[in-house]
Amino acid sequence: MANSCEPLCHFGGRLYFTTFQNPAPRADVLNRFANEQDHAPRIRGPPPTGTTSTPDDDAKYYYFTIDDQLLYLSFFQDWGPLNLAMVYKACILIHELLQDQSLASHRLVLYSSNDPRRKANAALLMAFYVMIVQQRPPWEAFHPIAEVEFMPFRDAGRGRSDFNLNIQDCLWGIYKAMQNGLCDMNEFDVEEYEYYEKVENGDWNWLTPNFIAFASGSPPSSPTRSQGEHALQRKLPTPFLNCLDYFEKQNVKLVVRLNNPLYDRQVFMDRGINHYELYFDDGTNPTDEIVRKFIDLADEVVEAGGVVAVHCKAGLGRTGTLVGAYLIWKYGFTASEAIAFMRIARPGCVVGPQQQYMYLKQLEWCKWAAYDEMRKVQNAAIKAATALVAPATPPAENDDVMEVSDDSLPQPIVTPATPAPVPPVTPSKHVARATAQAREIEPPAQPRKTPMTKRVASDSDEENEQDDMLPALGVAPPPVRRTKVKPASARAPGTRISASEQRPTRTTRSNAGVGARQGCNPNGVSKTTKAIGPGPNKIPRLANGMSARGIAATKGTIPPSTRQLRQPPSPTPSRLPTLVAKRAHHNSTSSVHDVSGVASVVKSAAAAVGAWMTTNAAAVVVPGSKSERPNLRSVRRRRSSFSSVDVVA
Repeated sequence: MANSCEPLCHFGGRLYFTTFQNPAPRADVLNRFANEQDHAPRIRGPPPTGTTSTPDDDAKYYYFTIDDQLLYLSFFQDWGPLNLAMVYKACILIHELLQDQSLASHRLVLYSSNDPRRKANAALLMAFYVMIVQQRPPWEAFHPIAEVEFMPFRDAGRGRSDFNLNIQDCLWGIYKAMQNGLCDMNEFDVEEYEYYEKVENGDWNWLTPNFIAFASGSPPSSPTRSQGEHALQRKLPTPFLNCLDYFEKQNVKLVVRLNNPLYDRQVFMDRGINHYELYFDDGTNPTDEIVRKFIDLADEVVEAGGVVAVHCKAGLGRTGTLVGAYLIWKYGFTASEAIAFMRIARPGCVVGPQQQYMYLKQLEWCKWAAYDEMRKVQNAAIKAATALVAPATPPAENDDVMEVSDDSLPQPIVTPATPAPVPPVTPSKHVARATAQAREIEPPAQPRKTPMTKRVASDSDEENEQDDMLPALGVAPPPVRRTKVKPASARAPGTRISASEQRPTRTTRSNAGVGARQGCNPNGVSKTTKAIGPGPNKIPRLANGMSARGIAATKGTIPPSTRQLRQPPSPTPSRLPTLVAKRAHHNSTSSVHDVSGVASVVKSAAAAVGAWMTTNAAAVVVPGSKSERPNLRSVRRRRSSFSSVDVVA
C-alpha cells in the first residue's frame, strides 16, 4: 500500500505531498496501515537531513487530504484554482496539524488522487501554506514540486482553452498582492467572504482593499414613476439591496457600470456614491480610451482612500479585465499574475479572448505607468519651482497719526533667522589635480595683428607731456611730397636716393610737435621742404559743430547771437576740453624747425576763426596742467592695433 503512492515531495520540516491512484484511499485506512507497515514510502530527491530524530525506516507518517472537503464550483469547464476562502481553510488545517502534540513525531503528508484537477489544486494549497504562513519566497515554495507534471488551469468560458495558468502564476500573483498590501490573510473574514459570494446574498467579492467586483442587479418588477423613490427601492431585489447597504458602510465612492442599464443609477447617487458608465460588449475587449478613463477614475478614488465597485453582467469578464489592467498599471503585475490573483479572489475572472488581450497589452500599460510617473515628478518639480512666497506688505505710512508705544505691553522678541551652515564642498582629486596643472601653464600673450618690429606703442605716463600737447587750432598740416622713385635700372651707378625721393613715412602727433620745436615756419611747413599743393582735408571742428573755414566764409552774414555755443554752459566745470583739437601731420623727413612757431600758430588761428577768439585763444589752445586743474585727466597717447590714427583716451 505504501508503494502504491508517488514518491513524496518534501516541502521542508515535516510537510510532504504525494498522490495515489484514483480513487484515493481514505485517510484513516492509510494511517492505520502506515503504522503497521514494514517499509517507508520513497521520497523524491535527496533524503532530508536533520529534520527528525528517527531514521527514515522508522519514521511515522500521518496522511490527510482535502479532496472531499474543499471542492471547486465550476462555471463550465473550469476547475481551479481554489478560491481565497479555501486557501485560508487549508492553511488553518495544516497549521493545526503541525501544532498537534499527538502528531509531533509524525511526518505530515497531504495527498490527493492522481486526477489532474485535484492533484494541481492540492499541490497549490501546500505551496500556499509554505509561502503565506512560513513566509518563504514563491520559488522555494514551488521547488519541491518543480519536477512533477501538472495540468494548467483554464478559464470559465465555453470555448476551447487557449490560455493556460500554472501553479507558478498563482504563487507569484498572491506573492505580489501580499507585497503591495492587497492581500492580508490576518484580516481576512472567511465567513463574510462565503456569505456575500453567493448569488442570493449579493454575488460580490473584494479583489483588493480598494476594489469590489460584483454582478449587476436584476431589473425590478416594472415599478411606475408615480410610486416614488421609496417604492422603487422596495422593488429592488434583495441581493442588490444588500450591495447598496454594504457599499454605503464600506466607503465605496464610485460605481462603474460596464453593461447595459439594468437598474436606476440614482439609487447609488442618493446614497452619496458616484456612478459612471463605461459600456463595451460582453466577451469583447475595451478600447484604449475606456481603459485610460477607468485607470484615471479609479486611481483618483484609490489615492483618496476610497473604494471602487465595478460590475458588468456577471462581474467576471469585463470587470476582471479593467481591474487587471489597473493592477498591471499600478503595481507592476504581469497579465498571468493578475489573472491568477483575481481568479483566486473571485473565481471566473477574465474570460476567453480577454486573456490574450491582457497579455498583449501588459507592456503598453507598463509604459503608461512609467510615463504617468515621470509626468507626475515633472509636475511636482515645476510646482515646487514656481511656488511663490507672498511678500510681507509693510503697513502704510501715515505722518498725521502719531504712534504711541505702551511699554507695559509685552513686546515680541524678533530673532533674526540664522541660515543653516552649508557644508564645505570638497572637490574630487581629479578636479584638484587638473586645477593644479592648469595653474602651472603660463597664459599666452595677447594676439596682435601687426608684428612688434613694425609698430611700437608707448603708454607710459612718465613721458613728457609736451609731446602729447595738441597743436594750435587752425594750423594747416604740412603737405606731403610724393616723388616717384626711379627704378634702379634708370639711375646712374652710384647715385643715392634723395630725401625727397624716399617713401614718406606716417606722421604722428609726437613727430609733429618735435617738428614745430625744431624749425617749422608759421604755416607749419618745414623750412627745408617746399609745399606742393594743399594739405589733406582736415578741417578742425569747433564746439558748436561748425568749422573754422565755414565761420570765415560766413563772417559778417551770421548774427553774433548765432555764433555762440548751442547749449548753455553747465554750472559744474567740465573735465572735457572745450574744442576738439585738430591733429597736425608733418612730414617725417623735416629736419629743421622753428621754436617760435607756436606763437605764430596762435595768431594765424585767431585771424582765421574770428574776432571772438582773440581774447580766448590762450585758454583754448593751451590745455590746463594737473596743478591748475587737479581733476583733469591726463592726455595719453595710445596706438590702435587696427588703424594708423592716434586715439586720445
